[in-house]
Amino acid sequence: MAVAQGDSSGRDAFGIADGWWGTDGRWNEADPASRAALRRALGGDEHPDGPPEGPSLWFVRPGDDRSVWSPGLLELDDGAELEVVDALPHDLPLGAHTLTSEGGHVTHVFSVPSRCRAADRSWGFSVQLPQTRSTDSWGHGDLGDLRELARWAADRGAAVLAHNPLGAPIPLESQQPSPYYASTRRFWSPLYLRIEEVPGSELLGEELTSAARAGRELTALRTIDRDSVWALKSAALRAIWERVRHADGTRTLLAAADGDDALRDHARFCALAERYGGGWSSFPAEARHPGLTGAAEATAELADDVERWRWIQLLTAGQLATAAQAGAALMADLPVGFDPDGSDAWIDQDLLALECRIGAPPDDLGPLGQDWGLPPYVPWRLRAAAYGPWIDTLRRIFRHAGLLRIDHAMGLFRLYCIPPGAAALGGAYVYASGTELLDLACMEAARAGAVLLGEDLGTVEPEVREAMGSRGVYGYSVGWFEDDPPASWPSTTVAMLTTHDLPTVAGLWTGADAADRAQAGLPDQPEEDAELRARLERLASIGGLDDPAGAPPDRAGAHAVSVAAHRALAGAGSDLVIATLEDAVGQVPRPNLPGTVDEHPNWRIPLPALVEELDVAGAADLAAGMREQRPDPVPDRPAAG
Repeated sequence: MAVAQGDSSGRDAFGIADGWWGTDGRWNEADPASRAALRRALGGDEHPDGPPEGPSLWFVRPGDDRSVWSPGLLELDDGAELEVVDALPHDLPLGAHTLTSEGGHVTHVFSVPSRCRAADRSWGFSVQLPQTRSTDSWGHGDLGDLRELARWAADRGAAVLAHNPLGAPIPLESQQPSPYYASTRRFWSPLYLRIEEVPGSELLGEELTSAARAGRELTALRTIDRDSVWALKSAALRAIWERVRHADGTRTLLAAADGDDALRDHARFCALAERYGGGWSSFPAEARHPGLTGAAEATAELADDVERWRWIQLLTAGQLATAAQAGAALMADLPVGFDPDGSDAWIDQDLLALECRIGAPPDDLGPLGQDWGLPPYVPWRLRAAAYGPWIDTLRRIFRHAGLLRIDHAMGLFRLYCIPPGAAALGGAYVYASGTELLDLACMEAARAGAVLLGEDLGTVEPEVREAMGSRGVYGYSVGWFEDDPPASWPSTTVAMLTTHDLPTVAGLWTGADAADRAQAGLPDQPEEDAELRARLERLASIGGLDDPAGAPPDRAGAHAVSVAAHRALAGAGSDLVIATLEDAVGQVPRPNLPGTVDEHPNWRIPLPALVEELDVAGAADLAAGMREQRPDPVPDRPAAG
């Protein structure tokens, strides 16, 4: 894949660029009308001379000068207070602190590490959890399955289990299938709850037995039916709540979270969404902002529902915490945005450009550009909020993750934003304080003892990779795009053969992926397919397969090629190597086909093997090859400092 040249664009006071270099090496001029529309959306009418001066932010690294210009009181992240006379303490813990001078001036002090923790030299699997079911799940992979997958992966020598984003969709009868278009990035989807493990579920008796039977029957369907799964689980949760809401254990659980205002706001949103049958655009006008009196009055009438939603979220977090301790370290995935009608957008609406959408300019994957329908934060407003939503999101994810993948990591530095009413081709890049956002991600990763990764595929400026590299943030080396042998790949990358948006080995090898694209109405790409196949054959040859080109064009041939190619990947210079469960068991269709909505069953295609069947379906063969090349994790890198 081509990499964009360095940026030479001019930017206005709101960070809107006059153009960009594409992956084809050409300069693209941004439409002046689009730039003007974006400027209005970012506050240009209200602030014609540019954004107002923001708060004082001070990023402090080890070895930096810590002198203060005035004595004051330092409130630490944990609430402790220290008097500061001449300088900040040299042993200032990592975190977000607040310094108030004697004159009352407030400075937000972020104590950040020089570098993130490095990954052990190891390998792992990635899983699309909804599509990975067991005999116990209700037609949709759940956190009980994630727990067993973590154990299974560790038993086969894997150190990491990467999973899709787990954010909650809007709690409607029709459930959003894409994990990258959730209502919230901060709170977890109750679709993942293992209902039988909810305290009090045993009180349902035959009602639970009947629901579980109906749920397991959904596993036989050819596609994931989230709507039916949610109908069963939400009914069961309501029934359990009726029996346990006054129980001591329930009250204790809820009381422990009383200080979590963001959780309460999310629960308020869910209760209102249930009541009005939609996201916050369907709420009464007086409830469309969490700070309005009408919202307080409406949710007061729904007090029991709010408590039920707090309970559901705490249960989900508890089951996720158990899975995180079960075996292989979990690698979470942070999407670039969220549903504009969802919980995060309702809570953070004052910081968003709600009428704009995040997308991508034309490139190899999307010649007409991409419109993801996600609202961007207004950079200066997010900074004025001292990055509170960003820090809160990171902290909640790192509670249950040993590693974090930031989707579209270049979006921390600049986002391709599409103004109101424009098509994807009519967007322009908006720049943010990317190094500050990245430093805060490193700060939270270091506080959690976790590894940070940034998905850096596509149109990426050199400055982004430089910032990631200097901070120890891992990038990606993807076999479909690399011509050099894996042994030469940088240690500071995560090696994968493919991603959820790209062909599976079986799909490419059998020709089924090309057929799927044709059926979806996408253009034929024989040259690109031939190039991918040539790379796959080279990898399989490096991995020890004689005459890969002669392997039959069926699933058996694809399996032999996949095992050999992953053996080659396991010998990569990359510190971490990830194999998808799709390739481990020979799944043919890719999980997501970019450029389609209903033309392809995106995010709804179940894995062709249950969790209990992974070994016999071929995963044991792939794991053996990976383990032979990387027998044990090698902890040979220093921690963050």
